[in-house]
Amino acid sequence: MAHAFRMSDLGLLHYYLDIEVRQSAEGTLISQRAYATKILEKSGMAGCNLCQVPMAMRLKLSKRSTEPLVDATAYKSIVGSLRYVVNTRPDLAFAVGYVSRFLEEPRKDHLAAVKQILRYVAGTKSWGLRYERKKEE
Repeated sequence: MAHAFRMSDLGLLHYYLDIEVRQSAEGTLISQRAYATKILEKSGMAGCNLCQVPMAMRLKLSKRSTEPLVDATAYKSIVGSLRYVVNTRPDLAFAVGYVSRFLEEPRKDHLAAVKQILRYVAGTKSWGLRYERKKEE
């Protein structure tokens, strides 16, 4: 392509659309550490206590909850940001999908579940997907 078009080589990919890419001889690691940090700061959870799981076992949330309503715009913003993090964090997929069901009328218990996910993200910010190179024999 360099013969047909004027172009410059920028080297290996390091950062693209808030996805960090680290390439080595062993393979490639993609993560969203900086983006996760931004989400935590935006939601006021930057210095939160960490937790071990993204969602409590057997958590039952309902659209018919009687808890008080919370700010739907803020809830949608946080959940939308978490949905983007799922691209490099499949361990969050179920929990984020579950809280996404309540975007229309989020309640206090729904927000508590989102905060649990954020506390988990805070403790696992550097996690991502690792693609190992196949060693040729």
